Amino acid sequence: MQWLLDRFATAPERVAFTHEGRAVTYGAVVDRVGHFSDRLARHGIGVGQTVAVLGDYSPEVVCLIFALAQNGNIIIPLTRDSVIEQSAALAISGCDWFARFDEAGDDVTITAEPVPSDNPLLARFRTTGAPGLILFSSGSTGKPKAILHDFDRVAEKFRKQRSSVVAIPFLMLDHFGGINTILAITGSLGTVVTVTDRSVARICQAIAEHRVELLPATPSFLTLLLVSKGHEQYDLSSLRRITYGTEVMPQTTLDRLRALFPQVELQQTYGLSEVGVLRSQSRNDGSLWVRIGGEGFATKVVDDILWIKSDYAMVGYLNAPSEFDAEGWFNTQDRVEVDGEFFRILGRVTDVINVGGQKVYPTEIEDVILALENITDVAVFGEKNPLLGQIVVARVVLTATEPVGEVKKRIRAACQARLAAYKVPAKVVLSETPLHTARHKKTRRAEPVAVAAAPRLVAELIP
Repeated sequence: MQWLLDRFATAPERVAFTHEGRAVTYGAVVDRVGHFSDRLARHGIGVGQTVAVLGDYSPEVVCLIFALAQNGNIIIPLTRDSVIEQSAALAISGCDWFARFDEAGDDVTITAEPVPSDNPLLARFRTTGAPGLILFSSGSTGKPKAILHDFDRVAEKFRKQRSSVVAIPFLMLDHFGGINTILAITGSLGTVVTVTDRSVARICQAIAEHRVELLPATPSFLTLLLVSKGHEQYDLSSLRRITYGTEVMPQTTLDRLRALFPQVELQQTYGLSEVGVLRSQSRNDGSLWVRIGGEGFATKVVDDILWIKSDYAMVGYLNAPSEFDAEGWFNTQDRVEVDGEFFRILGRVTDVINVGGQKVYPTEIEDVILALENITDVAVFGEKNPLLGQIVVARVVLTATEPVGEVKKRIRAACQARLAAYKVPAKVVLSETPLHTARHKKTRRAEPVAVAAAPRLVAELIP
């Protein structure tokens, strides 16, 4: 990590963080990392010890993480809405120390809270003396997995300095994408704009106030931004690039973004916690085709599934067998189409719906439904059926009240006009709750939800 801190020292007056209106320069970052390093020494926190850090984005939280990495510690970033309970996380990873930030992210209390761990992979990693990073998967397909990374290896990707930008990190610090964004922006001496409230309105307000140039987001968030008309309420003209990933982007949403932000580059990104974030280039025809790879990455497609080999790959899972083959290739479980150097991501294997032996990709149906009037959001999933194996179900959120029968009629007519018969939803369910997680990632599930219109969803997004 020393090379990163040395780079910070070359631009002491440049603003590194703007947090809730408070500016922190790179010179101040170096000082605060030094302050935390002294504090770690006073506590007697040594190389290889595991430290859990509970906090949201703030300059101080990031500075402590940098200090822990420089100290050779194994870091477990946690947030108050982590994908796994703290006790469950620490039971897997073990813990020596716990650093808890207050709600504002300014003050931290560091206490010794030993939780024993006899994990053999962690024990072997400690012998290297390298700083570690433990992240947990969302557990969407089962029990969350504990992913161990070499922090130095993760940071090494950003040693080559790129153009600096003003950006808002969207994914949380307990997500690989959040750590990746922080390293990418600070590694190029850019400015990280952080907010505690990640509502559409607050993020749009921060973009306008701080002239943000780069917005990394999920397709679900961008869909909500369009519905809430945040672009009409706030000046977003400073945006130069919007990147999107973690889930498949609906073509309808992409087309609307292109029309509303003609001056903005729309770039699809691709990455996994196990292998890192690949460099990407979207095809300039406004489609969802993307070229991915770059230095340190290799890709191949086997039976329509994308495989990746990475120089920045994880050390391994703490609580699951490795999913890399003997040659270091990782099965992403993502189905893709290939056109020369470009890929089109169709979706996770686990999301594919099997209707009488026919494969159905939810995003294809969601794209048709999102184009209809009075539809705020839609999630398509499969439901068990004794005759066909599964049937297609569409759960929708409305912008304004509309009779259930009318909604179903419009959706079925639109899908019949554009899709094969087996892809037309057999069931349409109205939902009054959002169809995405607190982290703005779409949730496809079959649990019953009360049937009601949802005008209040839009009301909450507009200040």
